[in-house]
Amino acid sequence: MTALTLSTSSAATLRADAVVVGVAKGAKGVVVAPGAEAVDKAFGGKLAAVLETLGASGAEGEVTKLPAADGLKAPVVLAVGLGEAPGKDDGYGHEALRRAAGSAARALAGSKKAGFALPVEDAEAAAAVSEGALLGAYSYAASRNGNSAQNGKGAKKNDAKSAPLGEVALLGGKPRDKEFKAAAARSQALAEEINRARDLINLPPNDLDPKSFAAEAQAAAKEFGLKFEVLDEKALKKGGYGGLLGVGQGSQAPPRLVRIAYTHSKASKTLALVGKGITYDSGGISLKPAGHNETMKCDMSGAAAVFSAVVAAARLGLEVNVTGWLALAENMPSGSATRPGDVLRMYSGKTVEVLNTDAEGRLVLADALTRASEESPDAIVDVATLTGAMVLALGHRTFGIMANDDAFRTSVHEIAEEVGEQSWPMPMPSELRKGMDSAVADLANMGERMGGGLVAGLFLKEFIGEGIPWAHLDIAGPAFHEGAPWGYTPKGGTGSAVRTLVRLAERTAAGDLG
Repeated sequence: MTALTLSTSSAATLRADAVVVGVAKGAKGVVVAPGAEAVDKAFGGKLAAVLETLGASGAEGEVTKLPAADGLKAPVVLAVGLGEAPGKDDGYGHEALRRAAGSAARALAGSKKAGFALPVEDAEAAAAVSEGALLGAYSYAASRNGNSAQNGKGAKKNDAKSAPLGEVALLGGKPRDKEFKAAAARSQALAEEINRARDLINLPPNDLDPKSFAAEAQAAAKEFGLKFEVLDEKALKKGGYGGLLGVGQGSQAPPRLVRIAYTHSKASKTLALVGKGITYDSGGISLKPAGHNETMKCDMSGAAAVFSAVVAAARLGLEVNVTGWLALAENMPSGSATRPGDVLRMYSGKTVEVLNTDAEGRLVLADALTRASEESPDAIVDVATLTGAMVLALGHRTFGIMANDDAFRTSVHEIAEEVGEQSWPMPMPSELRKGMDSAVADLANMGERMGGGLVAGLFLKEFIGEGIPWAHLDIAGPAFHEGAPWGYTPKGGTGSAVRTLVRLAERTAAGDLG
């Protein structure tokens, strides 16, 4: 993991491989952002002109490297675009800072140390730069060069040129200021947990099945003093968890339900977080078509987000109880697999006709949501790569939010936007519920095709305990990024929703959610 330090050095005197400065698009050309004054001075006040000569415009995420001028200890200056310059009395947005820092950190792969001289007017801005840099520096290489859990070898060090940036020195970070120190510590812990989720998502499916995922959670529980419980296939059968068993029965790797909980002695509120953990989704008997299977190792992204959020809450010592439920299964076709037309009896006692075995996430979540409801938490949030329909509706960078309480949905949406995770509140039209009526069971796992993402939310709502506020985050779009990296978003697993869940826990601890 990339180290983070708060530095009192100036951009001119810091000894590092590079110094990062921010530039923006002004009305008359490139504008040098606050924090870069010492670097601009070393260029005789002409840094903007030099960058324009090199083709820089200040556009968001644009990276321009140039040799340092005399008077700078670092040999390289990296200018990163912040987008449009703010008004005279406005500052740079936190998300713009995160993305710029992430772009810079990625561009500095292979470097041992870099100083970040971006605008840090306060501790919140410092946190944004820190988060962006630490997340942008992420690199997954556990399966390269023949290294994998399957063959028993650990990951070798990356090639020197592609190794993550070793250290982020935040210039102007005020290491003796309590707020800045707290912001740096939070950023380090949060980034490490997001990257934990990314690592799990990126693991190949032959290295991560329900049993090994549960073992990862157990190891973390031991390390951070969390309560841990796992139900194996025998316990699931005894308890009547028909959804988890039905989805997992076609695989040689049986399902698991994991409970991992953080408690605080002064907590007065409890959050239950439920994550979809399909470690590989073939679609089952309703097999996915060619071209749709290759990334289905990411179908456990919701469980990874929940797992990391619980650990983050513990590391931050939040005064709130946070219980994570990981609904883990592998959805495979075989002679023992659930068939379209089968009826499953869920943990709640309700029966579900399975019309499509590729609508499996809602089945494992239903059992976990019912179990989570039994503990009467103050709120439940589930996270899942649930529907392709949500990707069609919102694209690849935005997750949808549904809820049984409008005020809670609004709070979750505001929190997501605050931490820089694009989201959008979605409705739950009651007329779509009729489409899930079944002639042979209490309900079917499919309804109308149009509005399929909303239908899935309505299905989950059936398994929430009475009177418990609940929100559903469908992260099918942003959970796994197949294109080129951008900002602090890498190729592969992104750790989507971790920041939202952690800030929700912080707000709950502070009593800001009522």
